[in-house]
Amino acid sequence: MRILIVRLSALGDIVMAGGLPGALRARYPAAHIAWLVQEGFEALPAANPALDEVLVWPRRQWRQLRQAGRYGDWLGAVRRFVGGLRARRFDLAIDAQGLLKSALWVRACGARQRLGVDPAEGSRLLLTRALRTPNDKTFAAEYGYLAAELGLAEPAPALPLTAPGREAAQALLTAAGVAGDYAVLAPFTTRPQKHWTQGAWSELGRRLHDERGLMPLLLGGPGEVDAGQRIETASGGAVRNLAGRTDIAAAAALVAGARLVVGVDTGLTHMGVAAGVPTLALFGSTCPYLSAPGRPLTVLYHGLSCSPCKRSPSCGGAHPCLTSIGVDEVLRSIPAEAAIR
Repeated sequence: MRILIVRLSALGDIVMAGGLPGALRARYPAAHIAWLVQEGFEALPAANPALDEVLVWPRRQWRQLRQAGRYGDWLGAVRRFVGGLRARRFDLAIDAQGLLKSALWVRACGARQRLGVDPAEGSRLLLTRALRTPNDKTFAAEYGYLAAELGLAEPAPALPLTAPGREAAQALLTAAGVAGDYAVLAPFTTRPQKHWTQGAWSELGRRLHDERGLMPLLLGGPGEVDAGQRIETASGGAVRNLAGRTDIAAAAALVAGARLVVGVDTGLTHMGVAAGVPTLALFGSTCPYLSAPGRPLTVLYHGLSCSPCKRSPSCGGAHPCLTSIGVDEVLRSIPAEAAIR
């Protein structure tokens, strides 16, 4: 049995799909199980012990070839990549993303069985079987339904770590002067309507430090360094801004070692849930889940009449779904498992 999982992006969704390889391995111990992922997101699948192989779609490189007008080189790269997929002779390909771009790879790999989860954008036409899942607000629920469809045990979410990631995380903690318990703050994501306010993050960081005895570490990408610095400055130095200083492996190790994770709908928050770290999620324009059975999770979601609006906000940038969440409410809602004063 040769199985291909296609989940190209984004980080949080890759985290939530991370239990699927283990469920497949338990059912098919001798299978060759591979994961196709978009470049830049390969760190977590690469650390998953249930996988035999991680295939990386070099999307950025292909885009650069097209932008440079090197269409012959681009076409050659596509042909070689597709040829490599087909040469692996997959029996089953799983579109765990449900988009046209993911279903195209499921079809291109040549697998005779092609199963997709909640297909959109016409991707159903490229599959041999489609699974429609109910609107279940449980963490990674769609992958549980997928596992049941395939006769697998319930996937167990996990956050795979690497030795280099742990070493990099420890080096950052040492450089930041963190010797005791710390909290990870995850304020940033791809869309502004999913953001809490910078002022609220600064106040929360200061109060976690002063009232709860935790060192707040702010994580984010290279494009969020300046915003992170503003939060650190406004907190009076209580927050340590590590935005732009971690790769995915180091960020995962920092999350796994935290006493508490507080974040918006972003990959780092989902990492906290997967790792079993006490996690407080602030949702508004999106609400991917409300519970994670057996895990120390609290979700703050006010559920206004206009939410979740997802990509179509109607509030003119006011975002009351999140701004109505106060720092006092957040502090009261910290999961008891965090066991902080």
